[in-house]
Amino acid sequence: MEVRHSGLGIASFAISIGVGLMRLLLFAVAGVMEASTPGGIDDESVGAILIGLGLFALLALCLLGIGLGVAALFQQGRGKALPVLGVVIGGGVLLLTGLLLVLGTLA
Repeated sequence: MEVRHSGLGIASFAISIGVGLMRLLLFAVAGVMEASTPGGIDDESVGAILIGLGLFALLALCLLGIGLGVAALFQQGRGKALPVLGVVIGGGVLLLTGLLLVLGTLA
């Protein structure tokens, strides 16, 4: 008998991958803005505020993806591979984001 994946697990995996890619893009945009602006980005500029808001929105989505993955792990008779991947990737994205933020404040 083939075990089917739950919708929650698929959603968790998709959200985690999407959030990871979007965070990578946001950090790249912030890096380009910092490098191309003489004296660095002004903290009150529209671009800096939009990047900050985007990071907070992606944080909420990442936590949602992790929550969906954990919920999918408790479903009986469903595949566990995608929920585990969703939780691991989402946790890794949070960990790497935190590490990058700490490194950014030290520099």
